[in-house]
Amino acid sequence: MPNTFFSRWWQSQFIYSLKQQKLALVASLVFILCLISALGARWIAPFNPYLANEISLDNGLLPPAWLEGANPSYLLGTDDQGRDIFSAILYGTQISLIVSISSVILSLVIGSLLGLISGYIGGILDVFIMRMCDVMLSFPAILLALLVAGIGRALFPTADSSLALTVLIVSIALSSWVQYARTVRGSTLIEKNKEYILAAKLIGVNPLYIMISHILPNVLTPVMVLASVQVATAIIIEATLSFLGVGMPPTTPSLGTLIRTGNDFLFSGEWWIAIFPGLMLVILSVSVNLVGDWLRDYFNPRLR
Repeated sequence: MPNTFFSRWWQSQFIYSLKQQKLALVASLVFILCLISALGARWIAPFNPYLANEISLDNGLLPPAWLEGANPSYLLGTDDQGRDIFSAILYGTQISLIVSISSVILSLVIGSLLGLISGYIGGILDVFIMRMCDVMLSFPAILLALLVAGIGRALFPTADSSLALTVLIVSIALSSWVQYARTVRGSTLIEKNKEYILAAKLIGVNPLYIMISHILPNVLTPVMVLASVQVATAIIIEATLSFLGVGMPPTTPSLGTLIRTGNDFLFSGEWWIAIFPGLMLVILSVSVNLVGDWLRDYFNPRLR
């Protein structure tokens, strides 16, 4: 095999370790499949749940294709509005992944910067940031996200789907930055007393440059592992908020809104409207959690 970047990556210790952990490997493949299906929803999905001309109330509440009275065009059946459940799941997974990954990135940036400043500068600023973290940790993350999302919807009652998406991302991020801040602060307290940092201070290097160029790259490994686990948490929080009615609007299908819609029909015989989106949510969150657990073990030097 030619000595290319891909061949070196494929033969790396990282991939070798992944291939040795069969459960993590399967979880990675499942997550990649979900990610590709979600990103390619407009090409894979047989229908577009956003287009009114592809939705017919006459096709409402059709069962999955293998049950009596079904329409073979709708593989997993339809909801009460006549939307194809399979297509809605693909588009809903896309929304859920956009919200979860974006909120994790935003919370990672906020928490890492605050943790870096807190650990490096110390003093009153460190005390203030850590006490703020303690206050945030005294409330459940879902409650904080619910509070922020509720305030956002009150401020923008006529918000369109794009603004609702932004409010949802910010609400989840503001409820999740504390873990990153505490992790980065702890690592920064260790790094700032090492010889290379003391030498940089001695020759008069700008403190901001030291934090960004020297300390931050050396504290990112535990942060990235934490972020991989937090993606699953963000997916669950988004689904919960949407289920409670303060997330995405019903006209924009996410996994949470699909489950909320299906919940009204769960005990009237149309079980597929809630079961299939719920199953997708479980598969997505479990696969991300398994990959995150493997990454945590891989980057733990005590286990290698």
